[in-house]
Amino acid sequence: MDLNWNKIVHFVNHGTPEPSHKVVKTEEEWKQLLSEHEFAITRMHGTERAGTGEYCESFEPGVYECRCCGHLLFDSNFKFESGTGWPSFAQPVTNNAVKYSGDHSYGMFRVEALCNVCDAHLGHVFPDGPEPSGLRYCMNSASLKKVIYMEETSIAIFGGGCFWCTEAIFDQLKGVVKVESGYSGGHIEHPTYAQVCDGITGHAEVIKIEYDPLVISLHDLIEIHLYTHDPTTLNRQGADWGTQYRSVIFYRSEEEKQLIQTVIEKAQPDFKDKIVTKIEALSSYYPAENYHQNYFRFNSENPYCQAVIPPKLKKLREKYAHALK
Repeated sequence: MDLNWNKIVHFVNHGTPEPSHKVVKTEEEWKQLLSEHEFAITRMHGTERAGTGEYCESFEPGVYECRCCGHLLFDSNFKFESGTGWPSFAQPVTNNAVKYSGDHSYGMFRVEALCNVCDAHLGHVFPDGPEPSGLRYCMNSASLKKVIYMEETSIAIFGGGCFWCTEAIFDQLKGVVKVESGYSGGHIEHPTYAQVCDGITGHAEVIKIEYDPLVISLHDLIEIHLYTHDPTTLNRQGADWGTQYRSVIFYRSEEEKQLIQTVIEKAQPDFKDKIVTKIEALSSYYPAENYHQNYFRFNSENPYCQAVIPPKLKKLREKYAHALK
């Protein structure tokens, strides 16, 4: 992501990138969903008194959603202590998470931050935050809802081509609390990206999915994986080819292996060609280099990302809208 103050001002003057969907309700409908205080802040553009919000001193791992519509806005990894008395973030989760509007009240120019899905008032953005963005998203706690990472989570490891693509897909799902890019299925320890790309280590580019099984099941994760990449092309996804791009699902027990086989057999009639997804026992997993993590979130304007990932996300939204955050 390359957000900075100049980009924010550009959004104010020319419009924020469109969200995946919009939520529109009447004033009365919002009043039924929100407390009087929440309604005053989010729908009437109010402001909390400094130091009174519930998230001012909250820094536990988690994500922050819009209090009104549940749209994902901020990650706690980018929350910082600004000393202002309001929760502050250095950046949102995506370039189109927040909508920006010029605010000329009180005889000054400020940039108002709103939820890009439901237009809820969140707070304001200022150019005095930490580097590299230099931004401070000064938010009202009443506009946010924090979702704490679950302690009882499970792990799934999938490969389906470039891990930038698979990470971007599974990061959208309810119940998925963390997605990490990495390498599995090879024969050397601690491989580098360059070694894996050479195809000599036997590793596949994979994602490690940490998820809450009470919200989303392994069965559903496997199914979504099959339908959001091409499981019928051997060692290839589009222009990416080689064993490092193989379609693969790793299992950690015989029960998981049987489940994977069952889901593949059930999905096969929906594909013209034979599903060639590998089912491999998990022996090791190594996280990829830091610059690969959350790659699409921070580099959505990369030409490769623009060409390959949006069509996959469109397919995800069309088929699994009910499973999205």
